Amino acid sequence: MAGKTQPEKVVSIKAVKQPVTSYDVARHAGVSQSAVSRCFKPGASVSAKMRERVMTAAKELGYEPNAIARSLITRRSNLVAILISNLTNLYYPEVLAELTQRFSAHGVRVLLFSLKSEADANETLQQIWPYRVDGVVAAAELSPDHVGEFEKRDVPLVFYNRHLTGAPVSSVCCDQEDGARQLVDGLYRAGHRTFAIIAGPPESAVGVERKSGALERLDELGVEDPPVLQGDYSYESGFSLADDLMNRGSARPDAVICANDVMAIGALDAFRVKHRLAAPADISVVGFDGVGPSSWKSYDLTTIRQPVRRMTEAAVSMLMTMIEEPGSPHEKRVFSGILKPGTSAQFTA
Repeated sequence: MAGKTQPEKVVSIKAVKQPVTSYDVARHAGVSQSAVSRCFKPGASVSAKMRERVMTAAKELGYEPNAIARSLITRRSNLVAILISNLTNLYYPEVLAELTQRFSAHGVRVLLFSLKSEADANETLQQIWPYRVDGVVAAAELSPDHVGEFEKRDVPLVFYNRHLTGAPVSSVCCDQEDGARQLVDGLYRAGHRTFAIIAGPPESAVGVERKSGALERLDELGVEDPPVLQGDYSYESGFSLADDLMNRGSARPDAVICANDVMAIGALDAFRVKHRLAAPADISVVGFDGVGPSSWKSYDLTTIRQPVRRMTEAAVSMLMTMIEEPGSPHEKRVFSGILKPGTSAQFTA
């Protein structure tokens, strides 16, 4: 019908609940906003009484600190990147766990990036930059040009278990060459005179140092031209290369030095399963790193264990200092490996 009025539509507007802020907590607790911030900052100086008062107020109001808002204020993301190589090692999970725990104690979270090869470094770094990380721990090979990118962007960098000659960069390393020399000395003192080396991949600086340390010490002892077979750090390469050693037709080595524990375990299995050789009665095998399986009773490797806790503590301390104190001088810290004699080799420490 003309002139009939339409009923009014009732629009319901649901109130949007505003998030609780640190200022709300401060008013509720009767303290300053800076006191609230200190209570939620790991390691900040605050009394137990103050912390309890603030935390009670925060719980009553349902307050949770906003990491994004805090990063806008502090101009820090509270994120660090860990860059590792796909030439993985069984000890890397231990390293990552230690680094993550130590950074968490500083209120810093970790982003993990994997690098397939040095050729992929540019692409991987381009993935890191958008996160505006406060710093990077690199357990992978990077070139001087890559290091220059960090300097250009003012992003602190610490190398883990490697170093870069000729470039100003901080690093934490295990003394690879000294560890290899210790292994050679122990085998030689036990009476071994015929050696072979199952080395790591040529693009691994760590593997190159372990190989050169062993070869230099063997040369000093008068052991000339031991066969060197190139592995890739995997169990499979250790197994197949140990098999190759036995099928060469030349004199069988009585001691095999492997560039890491995983290849040493593969070599032990090849000697036992395919060639019926017992270690250490027929042949001695040593490794490097001190990974968990190296201590299993069926292997009980003689190896050099890296001091992971001390090295990760140093890496985190160095990076946090560089983040909090821009312009800090670069440092290089070298840690001695720990000799772990086992029953895989006739060995005299």
